[in-house]
Formats: sequence, structure tokens, C-alpha cells
Amino acid sequence: MDVNAAVAAAAAIAGVLTGVIAMLAFRWSERDLKRPTRTSLHTDPVLPPGVDTVLSVLRSSAVVLDEADAVVKASSAAYALGLVRGGKLAVEPMLHMARDTRRDGEIRQVELDLPRRGTGRGEALAVSARVAPLGSRLVLLLVEDLTEARRIEAVRRDFVANVSHELKTPVGALSLLSEAVMDASDDPEAVQRFAGRMQIEATRLTNLVQELIDLSRVQNDDPLEDAEPVTVDELVAEAVDRCRHAASTKQITMAATGAADLSVWGNRGQLAAALGNLVENAVNYSPARTRVGIAARRVTAPGGDMIEIAVTDQGIGISDKDKERIFERFYRVDPARSRATGGTGLGLAIVKHVAASHGGEVTVWSSEGQGSTFTLRLPEAGAARDRSHHGSTGGGAHHRSAGGGESGRSRSMSPDAPPYEETLPAPEVLP
Repeated sequence: MDVNAAVAAAAAIAGVLTGVIAMLAFRWSERDLKRPTRTSLHTDPVLPPGVDTVLSVLRSSAVVLDEADAVVKASSAAYALGLVRGGKLAVEPMLHMARDTRRDGEIRQVELDLPRRGTGRGEALAVSARVAPLGSRLVLLLVEDLTEARRIEAVRRDFVANVSHELKTPVGALSLLSEAVMDASDDPEAVQRFAGRMQIEATRLTNLVQELIDLSRVQNDDPLEDAEPVTVDELVAEAVDRCRHAASTKQITMAATGAADLSVWGNRGQLAAALGNLVENAVNYSPARTRVGIAARRVTAPGGDMIEIAVTDQGIGISDKDKERIFERFYRVDPARSRATGGTGLGLAIVKHVAASHGGEVTVWSSEGQGSTFTLRLPEAGAARDRSHHGSTGGGAHHRSAGGGESGRSRSMSPDAPPYEETLPAPEVLP
């Protein structure tokens, strides 16, 4: 009995000890779970109330760093710009700014040029970084992408410089010619010659001012406010008539086919100016006794049928490097020829803006020495009108760069012809 009682007592004591140990272990684990860990310091709850919501609506890229320079919070834009990698701020100058701000509490701002990630291009990403303390332990970094703003500013500077140069040239010529006329007042033949030159320069100046006005109007106006169905036949006839005299002087044949029963929806004046610029360029850059063709056809597209108007010449052609820039303002493939023909360098820029504002695009195919084909692609009247009545301006068509798309050529230039794949026939020799 004594032995059994001792065994029972020992078992009871062991059970009690086991229970106590289990309870202590449970309490210890509970305390460990409530204790802040290194990982839990980097989660969202450490942010002051409301900060997370504010950061989510900011346009700037936002990064919040803790006292160990670990990223507590980062917006998706910060990852897209490559500011955050592996949970750390990847831009060393910004990291130094954050440390300095954490040390003295001062707000700092700096503009930096960062290399682009994964593009393979040498151009830099321009950003403005601002660092400020956020509470007692955190630092807030706001980064704004200035790349597009700088690009627009550069375009504006170039535009002003080009306009100044283009205006200065004819104005300077007029000044010199007027002096020459005064000095040659007793020589009627010289006066007549100088007066003729003055008329040429005055015409060039007038054309430049008018095209600047046209370009400004195209960029600022909504073409669908006064939109109407415009038949392609009318646009082609107007473009041909505009260049008839210049083509006749150079004995250039102009042939237009495939435009019957086709119409587009938009501003008649802008569309006529765009097609007229393409035909005028084709005539100006074509040798004498060659051919300029204008072909139109309907093509099927996901957002609705489109009308393609292709202007083909047998001129000097355009190199690959020039094709990327020909739609820039004042850019000329051959400056000497352009000045000889009175070109301003704004014609193709106007075409690009007209096409884009009408929900279309303009593309170019060209080979040096073989000529060029410019294709104006616009929504057909019915589909475009339906979209505009629903608050759209052309189905969101994207404008491609000058060298981004290629159109081929067509020998027959008829609406039933296959896609432009054949080469243009040999130059037509006129009697």
C-alpha cells in the first residue's frame, strides 16, 4: 500500500509539474507573438494614421524608409522607375539625402538624371527628389518624373529658335534687296530684277506665317466640332488643282484613282490642307517628266473601316535616318531643295497633327532613289460619325512615328487592288 501510494503521489506531482510547464510555455509563446519583430517593423501599421491613403493618391513616386534604410512603403510608380530594388532604395544620392534628413530633420530637394532600366538607350530619366521627415523614425521620399516636361521644353526652345531663323532669313533678304533697289535706282533692269527677288522672299515670308497659323490652329482646335462628311474625290481634286501649275511646269503627270464613293468624317479645311501638303511635297521633290499617283481605298480595321489615301512619287526618296524625323517642325531632308521650292518645313508636321486629331495616322514608305509613298489613314465617315456621337474622336487610334509603319505601293491604284506591294512603274516620258 505504501508503495502504491508513493507511486500515485509521484504521478500526481509529475502531472502538476507538466501542467505548470505547459502553461508557462504557452504564456511565453503568447508574449513572443506580441513582441515587435524586425519584420513587423516594416509593415504598413508602422505608418502614421492616414499616411498610407495620402501616398496612394499622390502623382509622385513615394518611398517611406525606416531608421535602418529599409523600405516600409513604396508606390508602384517607384518600382516602375527603378527606385526600389530588393526592399532597398537603389539610388545612392537619394539614400544619402534620406540619411541626412533623418539626422537633422531638414527637408531636402535635388534634381537628378538617372539611367533608364532595360531600354538599352543612352537617354537619362530626369527626376526631382524631395525628402522630408515622417514622424520620429521614418523618412518620406517623393520623386517626380520630369523627363516629359524637359522634352517639351526642349521642343519649345527648338521651335522658337527655328521660327526665329526662318523669319530672319526672308526678312534679312528683303532688307538687303531694298537697299540694292535704292542703289540701283538709275538702272531699270536691275531694279526689276531685285523687285522680282523681293516678291519671292515676300511670298516665302507670307507662306511661313500662314503655315505657322495653320499649325497652331490644328493643334488647338477640335476638328470634330465642325465635322462633316467629306468625299475623298473632292479632297483629291482640290489637292491636284493646288499643284497643277507646278506639276505642269515640270511636266509631271498626276494620276488619281480609286477615290469614288469614299468619304471621311472631319474638318474639310484641315483634311484638304493635309492632303494638299502631301501632293505638293510629291511634286516638289520629284524630277521632271515623272509621275505622282494618288490612290484611295477602304480597309477593314478593328474599330471600324478606315480610308487610306496614298500619295506616291518617283522622287529622290528618304533615308532611314531621315524618316524618323521628317514629321518634325522645320526638319528638311534636303534644305537646299526645300528653299529652292519655297518650302517652310512645316507641311508634314501639319499633316501629322491633322491625322492624329481626326483619329488617324500618317505613315511613310521610302527608298533612296526610288521615291516615296505617304499614306494618310482616316476613319470612314459612317464609323467616325457614330463614334463621335458617342463622345469619341476616332476610336483612340494611336499615332505611329514616321518610320514606325510602312505602306507599300500599288501599280493599278484602284480600290480592288491588293495591298501596296508592287513597285511603281518606270517613269512616264511625255512627248
